[in-house]
Amino acid sequence: MNKTITMTKRELFKYETVKQVVDEVITAQAAAKKLGITRRHVQRLKHKAKKGAEAFIHGNRGSPSNRRIDPDIIEKAVKFIKEKYSDFKPTFTAEKLLEEHRITLSKETARTLMTSLGLWKPRRRKENGQYRSWRPRKEHAGEMEQFDGSYHRWFEGRAEECCLLASIDDASGRITKAVFGANEGVVEVSKFWKEYVLENGKPVSIYLDKYSTYKVNHKNATDNKDLLTRFQVMMNDIDVTLITAHSPEAKGRVERLFGTLQDRLVKELRLAGVSDIEGGNAFLEKFIPVFNDKFGVMPMKKEDVHRPLLLDERKNIDSIFSVKETRKVGNDFTVRFEGVWLQLEEIQSATVLRHDIVVLEKRLDGTLHMSLRGKYLSFRSLPERPEKIKRITALVQTKQSRVWPIPSKDHPWRKRLLLGKKFAGNTLTQTH
Repeated sequence: MNKTITMTKRELFKYETVKQVVDEVITAQAAAKKLGITRRHVQRLKHKAKKGAEAFIHGNRGSPSNRRIDPDIIEKAVKFIKEKYSDFKPTFTAEKLLEEHRITLSKETARTLMTSLGLWKPRRRKENGQYRSWRPRKEHAGEMEQFDGSYHRWFEGRAEECCLLASIDDASGRITKAVFGANEGVVEVSKFWKEYVLENGKPVSIYLDKYSTYKVNHKNATDNKDLLTRFQVMMNDIDVTLITAHSPEAKGRVERLFGTLQDRLVKELRLAGVSDIEGGNAFLEKFIPVFNDKFGVMPMKKEDVHRPLLLDERKNIDSIFSVKETRKVGNDFTVRFEGVWLQLEEIQSATVLRHDIVVLEKRLDGTLHMSLRGKYLSFRSLPERPEKIKRITALVQTKQSRVWPIPSKDHPWRKRLLLGKKFAGNTLTQTH
């Protein structure tokens, strides 16, 4: 009766080689070299070969592995994955199972389970595209901060879309600051960096994209002070260099950071029940240190090159991080700004002339300040637009009904008139 034996290629090759030694086709020394084993071991296998091919099949085949995971643990893990982590990635799932439920699974095991449940689809290996080389990290913390904003439904369906502003240190890969805001406009970005320099000091440079808040995308904008954005002016005032990237890949660290946060942070916010910007910012204070401990690296050099604010910079920090505009003083000493008329007071700290150019500062706290030649001016808001003073020319006055003044009796003009009448009635005049 024929019997079917299932063997691996390795087992079959080993059996056939040892069988040749038994049949004296090759020597034991040659078989040892072919199989990568010792000659003494070949002698042991000769005794197995005499019993048949079955002797070369591993004895533990078909038996449960000694390293297998308890089926009860697998059952619990599957339950939690279905209930809480169905849209998590395998690595994050394995971490949460350990943190929240004390279930230890490798990320590979979690991936296998999620794939079998239809919750994860293995990715295809990407084909090589355009060649890009890795830029070495900066050596010191504070030497370069990569900064960007990410619009996303960070609170999923529990709130509207908002923007996460975040900076990551190029040398350490650590989040140095992250804040939820309404948008990536100049006010939100200015508030972010004002808080940053007060907390950490001034970085040497900031690496960001060509978004209109950060850079005027015009061919004449290079080295033209009149074409600098408001944010560029602020950074120039505190001596921080701005570097603009020509592609998303160039500032890849912050781009990858947002990719990770859009996966992990969104789910952490969901598990914590956070549903608004205020709660999200409070949650970030606890989340960032844990994230940095897990994903941060040690810089090549231990020195931190953040620079402290100068005394003058700290004193004028509110003015530096404000939106500045210039306006011309009118003939009636009024200035118009954002549809509001501002009346300059009579007594000022600096002499104000008509048509002077004043600087208006709209600060982050909403207050408005006006300065001229480094001096702040006093002004008040008018409830409505002031009336224009109409200048009437002499030509217009003659066309209108004008009341002529009547001279008095002793007016010199009347005296000349009376004198003329006397001369007109005398004999001298009559002889003519």
